[in-house]
Amino acid sequence: MTRPPQSSTGRVVSVNVGTPRNIEFAGRIVSTAIWKSPVGDRVAVRGVNVNGDDQGDRRVHGGADKAVYAYSAEDYEWWERSLRTELAPGTFGENITTQGIDLSGAVVGQRWELPDLVLEVAQPRLPCFKLGIRMDDPEFPDTFKRAARFGTYLRIIREGTIGAGDEVHVGQPPSHGLTITDIGTGYPNPSAALIETMRGVEDLPEGWRTWARRARSRLGRSDALT
Repeated sequence: MTRPPQSSTGRVVSVNVGTPRNIEFAGRIVSTAIWKSPVGDRVAVRGVNVNGDDQGDRRVHGGADKAVYAYSAEDYEWWERSLRTELAPGTFGENITTQGIDLSGAVVGQRWELPDLVLEVAQPRLPCFKLGIRMDDPEFPDTFKRAARFGTYLRIIREGTIGAGDEVHVGQPPSHGLTITDIGTGYPNPSAALIETMRGVEDLPEGWRTWARRARSRLGRSDALT
């Protein structure tokens, strides 16, 4: 397991929103809202979304456990060095760009307290082909996963508003220590230890807990054959 961080304080660099647009890809039209741009005013965060933002395919995007997506300025700096190009906030489709928060070490269930809002770490972002469309590189989703700079999805604990410059107080991590990076790097071939940890974390979205149970079952069948 990645060593969980202690409480810390960061800030919101920008709040980014976007609505679905139709893009031609591989001979078909797909709907995506991955293009997001910074907004100048404070915006409401309520229900399962940031006001003014939407998702192109709600079967796999959005919902309570993917209500807000955060990506860090520090990870942007890493990508800019790696790709040798400048990247604007919102390029990776995040709703909030942060600074001073170790997103790789974010622990599932860890609370973020903002001046008018409380969020909770829920799960990593595993990119689909639409990130490849956004980056004009069909291989980029694989590159993104190998880099293990997933960013984090957050659920809304207390509704409110958010704006650039807001201070973010990151609370103490839950004792289980399951981080965003543990999950992202463990998928799709988790270790037995990771499976057991995931099965016991109640703050983990049910979809991931179901996946862990199935992975445990597959691992058990594999052991029985050896």
